Amino acid sequence: MARGESRSDNRSKVVPSDAQATAQVVPAEGEAERILAEQLLARAREEGIDLVGPDGVLSKVTKAVVEAALGAELTEHLGYEANDPAGNGSGNSRNGTTPKTVHTDVGPVTIDVPRDREGSFSPVIVPKHSRRLEGFDEAVISLYAKGLTTGEIQAHLNEIYGAEVSRDTISRITDAVNAEAIEWQNRPLDPLYPVIFIDAIVVKIRDGSVANRPIYVAMAVTMDGERDVLGLWVGSGGEGAKHWLNVLTEIKNRGVNDVLIVCCDGLNGLPESVAAVWPQADVQTCVVHLVRNTLRYTSRAHWQKITTDLRTVYTAPTLDAATERFGEFEEKWGAKYPAVISLWRDAWEEFIPFLSFPAEIRSMIYTTNAIESLNARFRRSTRIRGHFPTEASAVKVLYLTIKSRDTRGGNAVGRVKNWKQVLNTLVLHYGSRINN
Repeated sequence: MARGESRSDNRSKVVPSDAQATAQVVPAEGEAERILAEQLLARAREEGIDLVGPDGVLSKVTKAVVEAALGAELTEHLGYEANDPAGNGSGNSRNGTTPKTVHTDVGPVTIDVPRDREGSFSPVIVPKHSRRLEGFDEAVISLYAKGLTTGEIQAHLNEIYGAEVSRDTISRITDAVNAEAIEWQNRPLDPLYPVIFIDAIVVKIRDGSVANRPIYVAMAVTMDGERDVLGLWVGSGGEGAKHWLNVLTEIKNRGVNDVLIVCCDGLNGLPESVAAVWPQADVQTCVVHLVRNTLRYTSRAHWQKITTDLRTVYTAPTLDAATERFGEFEEKWGAKYPAVISLWRDAWEEFIPFLSFPAEIRSMIYTTNAIESLNARFRRSTRIRGHFPTEASAVKVLYLTIKSRDTRGGNAVGRVKNWKQVLNTLVLHYGSRINN
């Protein structure tokens, strides 16, 4: 062999340093998962089998992983490995397996569950009498929260996973949320909220006969600027001061000692109830609701001009200026649309607190857009069902809709923009009520 070739071979056999060896051996983060995925795909192609489905690669991998985990659990339970002489005379031993079909996220999988002679082995990963692996219930609840009926979920699971799940089973899975919803509805709240928005969504509930029923939603802004849904209350449609006194007293009993602003949409008896529960709170009519209600009484051809004229009222710098602008509005439109003038005059006392707030606070309470966005999701979840058999079933769906938005593990409806600036303005406006 030539000398040059020898030197080349020697150079190629230089031993790497420890750091280099580690870099070569330890895969980058996620690399092992990627390699495994590629191997599974390659195997599926080579063998001409599906990746998912009852006989798919993922089902077989799931079967192998679950059975290995069950075997490890039994080993821990018995205290010795399979075929280990240490088990001789231990009083308990392995006793074959029992086939069991469980529903998983990749479809139904038939596994062999190991047994012990005493019958004392109780698996954790697949508990006795359980037919679902962890994650299956969450998938059902997620579909239910998105508005699918039990029949549609049943068809979806059958089509996608090949899983035969009865409607009763689906109902039992979602009913497990009821206790969680009750706990959520009664959880302790903060002692002070800068703003609480109250609004309603109408759903159809069967109570002897199917009727429209309001479900009221209270959403607060916390001292950290986060929005948080405080609760849901089913009404009859004829609520007054007594109803709202009960709702607000419940919120107070959960720890809310003070609220700076309660923003709502002309709910009968609510202002009086707020005054009784939180005497210092300002009750503010939602301006966007007020404008929207105005348009119900006017011709579409005049909408743009009317909204432009009303904007001069609610953006006025002072109460006197707003009163003057409204006088001009009444002079221009009063003869044609007297119902609009009556609407604004009836709401004037709950509208004018808005005019005393600085711009930063006005921007936060100008509209209940955040709660309306949540209501839009509520409507999507409830519309497909037509009606609900009970009040509890309606609240369950709305609660799941709230939770389905809670992707960060925190609140359901986001955060107020420019919160620090808003908070500083609130401190200047409300002073010691916030500092205390």
